[in-house]
Amino acid sequence: MTTRARFVLMAAGIAGLAALLVWGTGGLQPFGHGQSKYAAYLNANAVHQRHATNVVSAVTFDYRGFDTLGEEFILFAAVMGVTLLLRSQLDERDDAPRDRAEGRRAVDTSDAVRVAALGLIGPSVLLGLYVVAHGTITPGGGFQGGVVLAAAPLLLYLSGRYLLLKSVHPMHALDLTEGTGAGGFTVVALTGAAVGSAVMANFIGKGQMGSVFSGGTLPVFNVLVGLEVAAGLTLVLYEFLEQTLVVRRS
Repeated sequence: MTTRARFVLMAAGIAGLAALLVWGTGGLQPFGHGQSKYAAYLNANAVHQRHATNVVSAVTFDYRGFDTLGEEFILFAAVMGVTLLLRSQLDERDDAPRDRAEGRRAVDTSDAVRVAALGLIGPSVLLGLYVVAHGTITPGGGFQGGVVLAAAPLLLYLSGRYLLLKSVHPMHALDLTEGTGAGGFTVVALTGAAVGSAVMANFIGKGQMGSVFSGGTLPVFNVLVGLEVAAGLTLVLYEFLEQTLVVRRS
């Protein structure tokens, strides 16, 4: 495809997106207007209908769940795009990142930074799991918890343990985990359409309100999103670090 053709295609896409945005915002309430029929409906019915005390989670994975399905694949496509671009750059070179880094000197991580980073890995994993697991009953969920979980490998790197990070988070496991999160999310969403009334419709018991297992399919969606976000962010971090691998000399 020529440069001119790419420009025309891009311009057409931007124009179409701009038209859709203008059309979509035309029916919104005036800025600062507090009355919304959607908010009133959700406040009155969301907790009872989905047994989720976190109404935001019910909105994300039910009332506007089809939009969330699209967001999932935006994240998936972004991670895959970064991964493919960075891996192709590594494949174009004959020497491995380790070979190119043998002559480099790395600044030693201070003891204070190392101890602080290593000490925060456990709490960050625990907090991430808590946020994901309690996404239907407290503020939080799979997106937020996945980001917190991805902080653990970053802390491991900041402690000066990149080679340990590489062994703990192998590339193939990250690819599989991210694919499982995105694919599982789609399967559960389409199962709702197959056995229920719509995409992402609840097809399992709602559970006792206030319980971790309440909300029907909502906790399942939270776990799958947490897997994809955590694995995707860690995979991007891993690929960027592969570009600048530094091997410490003994």
